Amino acid sequence: MSDQCVFCEIVRGESPASFTYQDDTVIAFMDVQPITQGHMLVLPREHAVLMTDLNETAAMRTFRVARKLAAVARQTLGASGVNLIVMDGEAAFQDVPHFHVHVIPRYAKDGFGLTFPHTYEHPPARAQLDAIASAIRAAGMPVSS
Repeated sequence: MSDQCVFCEIVRGESPASFTYQDDTVIAFMDVQPITQGHMLVLPREHAVLMTDLNETAAMRTFRVARKLAAVARQTLGASGVNLIVMDGEAAFQDVPHFHVHVIPRYAKDGFGLTFPHTYEHPPARAQLDAIASAIRAAGMPVSS
């Protein structure tokens, strides 16, 4: 754990949180600046800044809990959809340096949206996509059968 991480302070019980889930590896609590009603944060107890800093077991357990809480938000809060969002790194808008998954229940006309860059309207050619895919495969991500 980190002495200067607000999420580690919550894990240690030094800062308050409205918990929705706790086990030996993962905790979940209400976001104090919710985007929508029921917005939760799910995180490993272990301090890890980025996804790649976290061991695979803890990462998978974190996502498993996020998935279950998304289903609970649909059932309990009447959400008609759910966004699971990870901001992984400063360029991806991560504002707390402790890996976490946002569970954001979605409701009709809730005001939350995504904006896309102007390049979205002009997708790359298949050859460019193939070249990027090839580079990723070559870096060690095997294609499963």
